[in-house]
Amino acid sequence: MALFEKPLFTFEMANNHQGSVEHGKRIIQEIAKVAAPYKDIFDFAFKFQYRDLDTFIHPAYKDRMDIKNIKRFSDTRLSQEQFLELKAEVERQGMFTMCTPFDEVSAKRIGEQGYDIIKIASCSFTDWSLLEAVAETGLPVIASGAGSTIEDVDSVVAFFRHRKLPFSLMHCVAQYPTADEYQEMNQLTFYQQRYPDLRIGFSTHESPDNLEPVKVAVAKGAMIFEKHVGVPTDTVTLNGYSANPQQVAAWLEAAKRTFVLCGVSGRRCEPAAKELADLQALRRGVFAKHDLQPGQPLSKDDYYLAFPCQAGQLLANSLSKYVTVSVGDAPIAKDAAIMLGQVTQHNSRAAVIAIVRKLLAMIEKSHVVIPEGSRCDISHHYGLDRFEEVGLAMIECVNREYCKKILIVLPGQTHPAHYHIQKEETFLVLYGSLDVVCDGVKRHVTRGETVVVERGMNHAFSSEEGCVFEEISTTHFGNDSFYADADKFVSPRKTKVYLTADLLKNL
Repeated sequence: MALFEKPLFTFEMANNHQGSVEHGKRIIQEIAKVAAPYKDIFDFAFKFQYRDLDTFIHPAYKDRMDIKNIKRFSDTRLSQEQFLELKAEVERQGMFTMCTPFDEVSAKRIGEQGYDIIKIASCSFTDWSLLEAVAETGLPVIASGAGSTIEDVDSVVAFFRHRKLPFSLMHCVAQYPTADEYQEMNQLTFYQQRYPDLRIGFSTHESPDNLEPVKVAVAKGAMIFEKHVGVPTDTVTLNGYSANPQQVAAWLEAAKRTFVLCGVSGRRCEPAAKELADLQALRRGVFAKHDLQPGQPLSKDDYYLAFPCQAGQLLANSLSKYVTVSVGDAPIAKDAAIMLGQVTQHNSRAAVIAIVRKLLAMIEKSHVVIPEGSRCDISHHYGLDRFEEVGLAMIECVNREYCKKILIVLPGQTHPAHYHIQKEETFLVLYGSLDVVCDGVKRHVTRGETVVVERGMNHAFSSEEGCVFEEISTTHFGNDSFYADADKFVSPRKTKVYLTADLLKNL
């Protein structure tokens, strides 16, 4: 069996074997029966507790049966041979074996006896002498950290990371039983965010009829679960946090149903075919606003969107600023549904992202600060495929009665001649150099130099090495740029990209 391929459910026997091998075997067998229906989706482990009572209890206290835990440990004592009988029964049932040591002698025994996993109890979480003995076993380690400070947790995590041992961390509350108001289930999320490389679990001590905590733990991403279990008899009564086989069955079923509800994790889920079909039927289709001619590129003036759509129709969801659509070889009549087979589509998003990467690289080199959320207009007068030959990136920072923009010219890029009627502008080179032609007069400007472009002045610019410069002007008007070759430009000749934190992160 390979460890941790599936969610791991651990059954903690503790002292519920009552010092009887036969009763211990009965617990293992009855719990194994209720776990069997879930063996394809969960892994299972039985956990014992080892204490070398001859050295664990101070000599002066060995006969103090008035101390509850000394009496409990002494009354339920098993020999190593008896524990190995129980271990063999767990293995016969096809479950992993796990054991918690409370002293160094026991830790060594667990390693020698070939247990699959060694567990650190919350009370031993920072018992560094014991942790050293645990590490010596070389076994995968699962640790519960109830009552520990975050500094303690960091230290224990670092301890096992440095020793390169498989290590998993359990959220645990050491109140027996644990009431809902003390469960602190958000600690699972806290652990996952703080230690993203660790497998996180939930060691539970609530009343065994309370199924809400395991549901929350599954929903929060826990992948290891632990519960105290036992079998009541005429002479054995379970404590308030140990589950009988029927309660274990309900616990596993609640976990299974929650895993089903939560679905896949760590990746985007795949939608079901019916979901896609139902969504498709509710979407708007694209219809011809007037007769469309073969080869005609579609603009918003050429189509309208309406419900219901037809099977195989071009949909509103397929249209974006990155997608250009052109009519194919046959005309399309007014009000007809525009079918996918009647048009060609081109998605320029990848090309735009590639351009933005280059622009950001220039900005990074220049050390120019760009306000987050600024709009970047990518001007591609003759199309995106010619952007690095003819084009410009213009980032709008402020546009009130005054205007500030950051303009980026890539190496070897030219911006066509044009003029403005309403605004006057000044260029200040921040990085690289720029060749500016104003009314036929060429000027080479470098970092720190300025150029004033007056109203009506025809101007063009280019850069051999690339340039980032600041444009300060009166208010920008969208219809105030007049180009001599405007009739040869593509439509639209600009693509807008907002430089949000998310976009910058994704790039």
